[in-house]
Amino acid sequence: MTDSTEMIAGVPQGRLRAMATREAARFARMRPLSRAALDAGAAHYLDRVPMHWMKDWPNPFPMVVARAKGARLVDLDGNRVDDFCLGDTGSMFGHSPRPVAKAIRKQARRGLTYMLPTKAAMQAGALLSDRFGEFQWQIATTATDANRFALRVARAVTGRRKVLVFNGCYHGTVDDAMVELDQGRTVTRPGLVGQVTDLTETAVAAEFNDLDSVRKALEAGDVAAILTEPVMTNSCMVLPAEGFHAGLRRLATEFGALLIIDETHTISSGLGGYTRVHGLDPDIFVVGKCVAGGMPTAVWGLRPAVAQAFQRYDAERAAGHSGMGTTLSANPMQFACLKATLSKVMTEDNYAHMERGAARLHAGLAEAVARHRAPWHVVRVGARVEFICAPGPLRNGTEAKAAHIHEVEATVHAALLNRGCLIAPFHNMMLVSPATGDDQIDRLVAAFDAVLAELFDPSET
Repeated sequence: MTDSTEMIAGVPQGRLRAMATREAARFARMRPLSRAALDAGAAHYLDRVPMHWMKDWPNPFPMVVARAKGARLVDLDGNRVDDFCLGDTGSMFGHSPRPVAKAIRKQARRGLTYMLPTKAAMQAGALLSDRFGEFQWQIATTATDANRFALRVARAVTGRRKVLVFNGCYHGTVDDAMVELDQGRTVTRPGLVGQVTDLTETAVAAEFNDLDSVRKALEAGDVAAILTEPVMTNSCMVLPAEGFHAGLRRLATEFGALLIIDETHTISSGLGGYTRVHGLDPDIFVVGKCVAGGMPTAVWGLRPAVAQAFQRYDAERAAGHSGMGTTLSANPMQFACLKATLSKVMTEDNYAHMERGAARLHAGLAEAVARHRAPWHVVRVGARVEFICAPGPLRNGTEAKAAHIHEVEATVHAALLNRGCLIAPFHNMMLVSPATGDDQIDRLVAAFDAVLAELFDPSET
């Protein structure tokens, strides 16, 4: 087959599409039981799956998992897979860490939810402060909820209505974060299902790493909070420029806005997250996903001064529903898992193992990119590694969006999975867990190298 002359991320289009077709057929041949199970249950689910993004894996149909342990999955057809997606950070410390599994079994005999605190809840609060710093904590079920509640607090104590977010940001499904820049103007993101309000009335977007654009947005005097990840994730990863976070802190203070740091993905950075590793100083801190070892849990914390300001507001507000909190949040199972994770899983030793493994993975992937002269680059934040199908480094969300090339990424993802390596479906993220071995890392590097050889140097394959 003759390669098309059109190039996509440095790859001839015809060669790319031939690989995509071949890998899709291979995936289907390897998983007849998965397909049969999906077909048997599909009629009962909207879009044939229990959550719509399960369709977003770059395969003819989702892989049906039979079991997972540590950093490996086994599907319904018996295919063993090295898992570098790890539930898109939810299982960053591995599937079913032993202390967490033990805590679940123990708490299951005592009840699952009862809207009252436990001794473990009190102990977990002290552990949270020890890990992340001096905050007054609250518990939620998802980081989306935690961010939403944090924004309510910020608006309450500042008396302002808007939140500043960064173009291309990720903060779960918080409505206020669903804006972007269009030729320098904040607009509601296209494609939002059932969107009926103009989100620009309560949000303004700026470019990551651009303090001038942040200052311009804050000068209006209506911004209650800056909500940001320390590193832009969930598309193509963008690292902060030197001085950017210090600048955010200065600007927030100067203009009377609160600084909210969302560590839901950057908890991979090290013990205490990017905030503690790099000495950031947020007014409000949010983290979710893996904080309780995979049990749906998120936490949000207020610096003491912000907590006191909110308590004064709360004492004077009209009686009625606060719009914060959900019935199953702060349940005893969450606290059992939170305590086990913070005390026995989220440890210096485990992070050291993750850092070493991620450095090994980063080096191996970067070497493969260089060897095949791919116009790509590789980036790492702690245990989180990404290859990006464009030259780098990237500076902001606009550049990240342009570098997110679905056709190339989907083909590489599918080819890696057929070679026994699973990475995150929505971008090119890979995580190294405490359970991930060098043999697994080396298999992923070898698989990536083989895929690049087919794409860039077919004469070698």
